[in-house]
Amino acid sequence: MEGGQQYNPRTVEEVFRDFKGRRAALIKALTADVEEFYQQCDPEKENLCLYGFPSEQWEVNLPAEEVPPELPEPALGINFARDGMQEKDWLSLVAVHSDAWLLSVAFYFGARFGFDRADRRRLFNMMNDLPTIFEIVSGTAKKQSKEKSSVSNHSSTKSKSNSKVTQRGSESQAKYSRPQPKDEDEDGLEDDEQGETLCGACGENYASDEFWICCDICEIWFHGKCVKITPARAEHIKQYKCPSCSSNKRARP
Repeated sequence: MEGGQQYNPRTVEEVFRDFKGRRAALIKALTADVEEFYQQCDPEKENLCLYGFPSEQWEVNLPAEEVPPELPEPALGINFARDGMQEKDWLSLVAVHSDAWLLSVAFYFGARFGFDRADRRRLFNMMNDLPTIFEIVSGTAKKQSKEKSSVSNHSSTKSKSNSKVTQRGSESQAKYSRPQPKDEDEDGLEDDEQGETLCGACGENYASDEFWICCDICEIWFHGKCVKITPARAEHIKQYKCPSCSSNKRARP
């Protein structure tokens, strides 16, 4: 399924890296690339599966022909339910099955290469520190991130930046980038809040020198790369809507 290339991570760190790559691919399919994913899941086609690869690329394809398959297979026939449900509910269902598939692949590698109890626990804890795909697609991760970062600086930052777009490290730093040292009373609070800022698409924490953009509807922050927005393109956007807020406007039968 992965272009014929065999990839067998053998350590906890390698399995976690494999997990993160596949997870990023599936999140991309269900958020930033949701229109393309929706079109590929034609109910008129045969049983289709959603695959995520360590390279962070996703694919909708028929299941593996070999029995048993090289790796655990994702949920079969995700396309059949597409037109029988609201789009958001269908995407959430695919997300739940994708979470289960990611865990099964990770622990398949763990079993194959003899991870002991301590290794399995460490692997699970590393994966569990990240929001699930379901939490991201359903908006639960956004709500949790918003609750953590809404202490005091939502209103103050809007007055400093009209565009809600920022290059980390630029002058509009109040909420968007890790602030430079200022008054002692303010510095500790804002620095703690920035450390808890999560991308609404991939669930990763803030990192310096990365471009982020904020949705004008739900006020959640995203890596530009996760929603396919470049700094140059952002300069021409008057009101940015994230993929989830955009999809809510076009509910399908």
